[in-house]
Amino acid sequence: MPSPAPENDAEYLTDYFTQGQRIIRDLQAVGTAIRQTEGRAVSRDGLIEATADGHGGLTRLHIDPRALRLGEGTLAREITAVLRAAQDDGVRKAQEIVDRAEGSASALPQPLDETFVRERVEQAARDLL
Repeated sequence: MPSPAPENDAEYLTDYFTQGQRIIRDLQAVGTAIRQTEGRAVSRDGLIEATADGHGGLTRLHIDPRALRLGEGTLAREITAVLRAAQDDGVRKAQEIVDRAEGSASALPQPLDETFVRERVEQAARDLL
């Protein structure tokens, strides 16, 4: 959004503020979506299932009692693989949400700096003379 003519400052600032509010709402929606994101993984034999949130935190682990027949080492490897896959899935889904939202935040115009204010003060001084 280009800097407006002085007579359009009020409209420009209103639009700027409105865009900022929209982007904040969008970012809040992104946070909500990430909190609701769930990654899921199941072992090849279907005996181990895990879910993780969008930050990779484990939210559920189910081990079918039949999986105990796999033996300690195999069971540990299977559980670890399923947990990692669920975490990766959750983080991947969260990243997709963030990637889709990045364009929204970049739409906000650059913040007004001291040159904007200085130009307005100088214009007002010229108008008085």
